[in-house]
Amino acid sequence: MQIENRHCHRFPTDLSARIRRAGVIAVLVVDSADDAIPLAETLLANGIDAIELTLRTPQALGAIERLADEFAELVIGAGTVLTIDQVREAKSAGAQFAVAPGLNPETLRAASQFQLPFAPGVCTPSEIEIAVSLNCQLLKFFPAEPSGGISYLHAIAGPYAHLDLQFIPLGGINSDNVSDYARSSSVHSIGGSWIAPRQWIQQHRWVEIGKRAKTMARLVEAARNPSS
Repeated sequence: MQIENRHCHRFPTDLSARIRRAGVIAVLVVDSADDAIPLAETLLANGIDAIELTLRTPQALGAIERLADEFAELVIGAGTVLTIDQVREAKSAGAQFAVAPGLNPETLRAASQFQLPFAPGVCTPSEIEIAVSLNCQLLKFFPAEPSGGISYLHAIAGPYAHLDLQFIPLGGINSDNVSDYARSSSVHSIGGSWIAPRQWIQQHRWVEIGKRAKTMARLVEAARNPSS
């Protein structure tokens, strides 16, 4: 397969550092833009200040726009960004970064044109090498657990350790295994769809979401700083 010279837009140092400090990115599916505000308030109150709002519903872009207007302290990403139009729309709505489940050179080129930091999805060495050829450095490891978990990530990331690649694992991660990921030097931050399930958001179960957010944040912090 011939790959043209198309580069993704890398994460600026300050944005990457903010997400790394957050440790956890809450991955969200929102069916009503009105739910975005109490959801963000709940997450922020319980230690989660980075989100990936997936573009799987018609209301997602409106929710991103509302959050960008009202929460300067929140790092807002767009997820499931699959097309050039979605790159443009996510940037216009106020997303600070974007991710995708896979690696599409056309989408990466659009992200570069619109200056939207982009983390493509990878789960094989070949996909990592394509991402490297496109100048990507922060990669989404998806689906994490079905692919083999943290041991598999270490196996495929090992040959590229000298390139300082970093990974955002997502898929099957919960309170039982998040610490294993958080301790890894290859893991930049961790995606958590477990924190706020779509049905819980629809049902406005903010208390339960808050408990899960606090649990995830504490587990990641403890794994990263075991002596604190």
